[in-house]
Amino acid sequence: MDEDKTERRQKRMAVICWSGDLDRVWPTLILSTTAAASGLEVDIFFTFWGLRVLQRNDKRITGVNMKQKMESVFDHGGTDHLHLGKLHMGGMGTMMIKQLAKEYKVAMPTDLFGMAVDLGVRLHPCQMSMELYGLTKEDFVEGLQPPIGAASFIDMAADADISLFI
Repeated sequence: MDEDKTERRQKRMAVICWSGDLDRVWPTLILSTTAAASGLEVDIFFTFWGLRVLQRNDKRITGVNMKQKMESVFDHGGTDHLHLGKLHMGGMGTMMIKQLAKEYKVAMPTDLFGMAVDLGVRLHPCQMSMELYGLTKEDFVEGLQPPIGAASFIDMAADADISLFI
């Protein structure tokens, strides 16, 4: 078939963000914004603790029952409240890596999240995790896709050229 007549579909990347740790969320957002800026269609599926990344920074207590509310006390959501999963050292490690990022002009997760929305990265909350944590649409930032389940994300990932689990 003639190259001029062949329709080429846009390349796609599918990412699972399952953790709310800074050292996992940061590369998720860096890779996703880079891919989107390079012309790829990007979908990120936020599940389990990764779902908390989508939470509004000013939303503290979430959930409808005591277990869900207690979980939200211990796991404050939002991009401004991410901690290192390794070398957190009571907050000192997280503070140092954020200072280094500022010194070396590395975009912060909150800024990268805004870039992702602006670049058309599709951000998908996990329906099951929302139910597990008692989270509602009102708990989340603007610009998200409707919640989906694992099967819907697997369909997206099956059509993707690149699939990442970070």
